[in-house]
Amino acid sequence: QGALVESGGGLAQAGGSLRLSCAAYGTTFSSNAMGWFRQAPGKEREFVAAISWSGLSTDYADSVKGRFTISRDSAKNPVYVYLQMSSLKSEDTAKYYCAVSTTASTVRETTRYNIWGQGTQVTVSS
Repeated sequence: QGALVESGGGLAQAGGSLRLSCAAYGTTFSSNAMGWFRQAPGKEREFVAAISWSGLSTDYADSVKGRFTISRDSAKNPVYVYLQMSSLKSEDTAKYYCAVSTTASTVRETTRYNIWGQGTQVTVSS
């Protein structure tokens, strides 16, 4: 087991950018895919992006494709996963969560992720 710590959230204007970071402590996650999810008030948690264990394969929700970029640095200890968010929209406002998958390849289902961070709030003002 381990712990994930997200950072980088905050307030941004529509059209602006933010970069979220996720540090994976306590154990090695270099063989696991990792993902970002988000949850807005009154809504279910939804998939945002995922990256495979190697970093060579990524997957994005249609709502963020072309605007968000996921990356990872598995050479570091702890392992880091990043989410670069650009061209932000008000509908991107949510709490963003980093998670570790039980698989090596990218998956979208929340049930395939077994370790979650506490989340970081992103608020986009229009």
